[in-house]
Amino acid sequence: MSQTVDRALSILPLLAQGPADLGQVADRLGVHKSTALRLLRTLHEHGLVYRQEDQRYRLGARLFALAQEAVENLDVREIAHPHLVALNERIGHTVHLAVHEEGEVLYIDKVESRYPVRMYSRIGKPVAITVAAVAKLLLADLPEAERRAVAEKLDYPTYTSRSTPNAAAFLTELATVREQGWATDLGGHEESINCIGAPIHGAAGRVVAAMSVSAPNVVVTAEELLTLLPQVRRTAEAISREYSGTAPNTPSAQGSSDDR
Repeated sequence: MSQTVDRALSILPLLAQGPADLGQVADRLGVHKSTALRLLRTLHEHGLVYRQEDQRYRLGARLFALAQEAVENLDVREIAHPHLVALNERIGHTVHLAVHEEGEVLYIDKVESRYPVRMYSRIGKPVAITVAAVAKLLLADLPEAERRAVAEKLDYPTYTSRSTPNAAAFLTELATVREQGWATDLGGHEESINCIGAPIHGAAGRVVAAMSVSAPNVVVTAEELLTLLPQVRRTAEAISREYSGTAPNTPSAQGSSDDR
């Protein structure tokens, strides 16, 4: 990166801390005021900084517009998919990615198990919101009042004897999920299917999606599936870092030998 570009970009995090005058910018960059002024004028021309009436500079509206546009155009599925595939190749079980949209939790990606027994889930299909691990993760991130309002509106079908029975039980489980940072569905939707999941966070720390690993009892027991939780959480963390722009565009690293 050229020195000029490097210096110009260094101004932005400085102004993110609050307005600064020309002298403060020059001191932070370690340059003469004339050099700092030239950089600020260039940034101002592009709408990235704004000069106030008191002659101090702050971040410009164009910068916020660009940031918002970038967030709106982020495709979490595109970012997550290589990581989901890498995890699937290591553990062999079905991997899902889901989002919360308009009151439903929908699968937006799926990597099939290598085993003959397959899941009936489909991309674009809503999940069983009161029992699915991905749904618990997404709803647990809602503010408390919104979480409570959603829980009280839901029906609570008895899919199995392990299904969530009512709103009070659901809210208790969401509180646990929110605190521990992961979720399970151990036979809550189908007696023979178990699932573990972890959240994917955006730059602001909010949960933007959730991923899960599911497997039938005939392939792996619930206890054995739970041993894969560290790998699932590491994969979700890797996706989160890439989605929020703090990591290079590379699939999750291979799990260590003690995770296998």
